[in-house]
Amino acid sequence: MENLQYPIGRFVFDAPVTPEKRAAALRDIEALPRELRRAVSGLSAAQLDTPYRDGGWTVRQLAHHLADSHMNAYIRCKLAVTEKQPRITPYDQDEWVKTPDALTLDIEPSLALLEGLHARWSSLLGSLSPSDFQRTFDHPEAGVQTIDRQAQHYAWHCRHHVAHIDSLRKRKGWN
Repeated sequence: MENLQYPIGRFVFDAPVTPEKRAAALRDIEALPRELRRAVSGLSAAQLDTPYRDGGWTVRQLAHHLADSHMNAYIRCKLAVTEKQPRITPYDQDEWVKTPDALTLDIEPSLALLEGLHARWSSLLGSLSPSDFQRTFDHPEAGVQTIDRQAQHYAWHCRHHVAHIDSLRKRKGWN
């Protein structure tokens, strides 16, 4: 079950952050829209409504979750860049994936949203100085987070959810 839930392993912050580690994280964030489109390419509605594991979210929910989660992450990053350690508002991802849009809407709006969002987010991250990556926001549940940590976390998040879909496709023979 652990391999299905965490196909690339659990997130671990890789400190100290080097320019190479930071660049790798930014490449993963930039690549998500393209990688997600590849992962869902050709899937039928029934396949989109298949959970990636027993008790897990469907591929459709994963696509919408990525849009929801990454919108929040972009805003948190933007707040950290423009304010002094802002306190952000968390959200309940398990409840968000139960909303009607996450359960039934075609994934194209979320794929398109991710393309625009990641273009903006990648541009913002690419424009930051090394010291800007030390700017912080305060997460009520996770504590103070740097942009460097967030970038690594969301690079992992990109690969993590694409791996869910790739793993499901391989197990089901959908390739």
